[in-house]
Amino acid sequence: ALPAGLRVFCIVRELEGLTAIMERDEALRLGLAYIYTARLITLSVQSSLEAVGFIAVISRKLADAGISCNVIAGYYHDHILVPVDRADEAMTLLLEIASPAG
Repeated sequence: ALPAGLRVFCIVRELEGLTAIMERDEALRLGLAYIYTARLITLSVQSSLEAVGFIAVISRKLADAGISCNVIAGYYHDHILVPVDRADEAMTLLLEIASPAG
């Protein structure tokens, strides 16, 4: 169960348990333990839910640089969680993909 008043970005319910994605300050405010600190990058392009290979291009670019990513797909945007200490580098790589020459 989640504490009352919890402000989350995303909740994933699985048989093994619940994952709540929230700002670190929110976890600290409620005394919740967290195991991963990431930067959330929201892709500004609205991709189709039926698009093939869109996330593969992005994850390959990040993987080639040794940057892990976790993807949350919404209807309007895809969101990527990357390690905090690699977020600036990840943004640079994503902007390369978005550029006309990318």
